[in-house]
Amino acid sequence: MSCSEFSLIEKYFSRQAISRSDVLLGIGDDAAVMRLGLDEQLVVSTDTMVAGVHFPEATSPFDIGYKLMAVNLSDLAAMGAQPRWASLALTLPESNDDWLAQFAAGLFELAKQYSVQLVGGDTTRGPLTLTLTLQGTVASDQYLQRNTAQPGDAIVVSGQLGDAGLALRQLLAKDNIHAEGLARLNRPTPRVVLGQSLLGTATAVIDISDGLIADLGHILDASKLGAQIQLADLPLSETVKLTTKDGDWSLPLNAGDDYELCFTLPEAQLARLDQQDCLLTKIGRVVEKKGIECITPAGGLFTPQKAGYNHFSSALQAESLS
Repeated sequence: MSCSEFSLIEKYFSRQAISRSDVLLGIGDDAAVMRLGLDEQLVVSTDTMVAGVHFPEATSPFDIGYKLMAVNLSDLAAMGAQPRWASLALTLPESNDDWLAQFAAGLFELAKQYSVQLVGGDTTRGPLTLTLTLQGTVASDQYLQRNTAQPGDAIVVSGQLGDAGLALRQLLAKDNIHAEGLARLNRPTPRVVLGQSLLGTATAVIDISDGLIADLGHILDASKLGAQIQLADLPLSETVKLTTKDGDWSLPLNAGDDYELCFTLPEAQLARLDQQDCLLTKIGRVVEKKGIECITPAGGLFTPQKAGYNHFSSALQAESLS
């Protein structure tokens, strides 16, 4: 690593507000050292964001930093983990002081909110690519999984679906952008508190990053089950509802970037979800028959035409950059 790289790290990333007592050795050595409790297990998530793939080129550096932390926090939320430490790998076309200052501000705004300390990472030159590895902890053997849904379980989602996808659709079309949707696209809210509250209650959990159908499908495939979804019960903003008037359910079902939690739990446990800090909506139930059956508000059957975003598909499967 050259002196300029050391200076970059020292200037923008070493002087952060968070300093955790469980970090024994952080930025500045060859590796970080952290302390784990006796009855804790480590949970690790890594996400990469590439300019033009995961965010439009014109996205503000503050929003890029914020979202990079948010998407990793969302993964830990789906495991019921308590976030603790992060490491950052930056590939930059050039060293731009203003860009880096704004990016770091966005990253650390959310890191501070969830008491995450940046403990290491790397920098290199190349096309703008950002990778964050986030580490958290759960009590031994208490983590949430995808493969443990049960027949008869209720299917629940947090927040609202499709707003981020609508904002991206409008961005790509150079149309008027729905302000609330743009905020959801650039600064999603990770459901960390909700994830921890689901420990011991939910049977299976996933975060919705690639679209409801795709991500719920991962739970069902892992659990070897199916689902019946009531489209009338999907939690939608009034703006997204307008897009479904003619039977187009692509935004709530297939658009990525929601970063809400989708989870299953026994019907009898639904009453325990009342005291949460976000909207929770039952949208269907788990069934024995494999596949996802979507019931329209009129009682008919709707077959989703797309299965969410896939980076390595021969054709783009959803209107999403992530």
